[in-house]
Amino acid sequence: MNNPYDASTTVQSGNPQAAGPKPENYLVQSILATLCCCLPFGIVAIVYSAQVDSKYNGGDYSGAVAASNNAKKWGWISFGLGLVINILVFIVQVMATVAASGAGM
Repeated sequence: MNNPYDASTTVQSGNPQAAGPKPENYLVQSILATLCCCLPFGIVAIVYSAQVDSKYNGGDYSGAVAASNNAKKWGWISFGLGLVINILVFIVQVMATVAASGAGM
């Protein structure tokens, strides 16, 4: 007979326990990369960031870790691409300014 007060009985909750500590979701970094660097890839990073907590709370630890890694990867891609684009735009503006000032002489 199953004794409800038996210490060896395991209690099943609606939220299965995850296999490790909650992975970083990188949401703040993703939002900053979206606003300041590269919008399309920043949005991808935000989507992956939002998946981390829901997968972890649902008991999908490996899915949460994969979403965390993807959020970090796309955040860095967004930052790097935004940095390269901004540097190129700055160089083009400097060259246009130099060309315009040289043409006026």
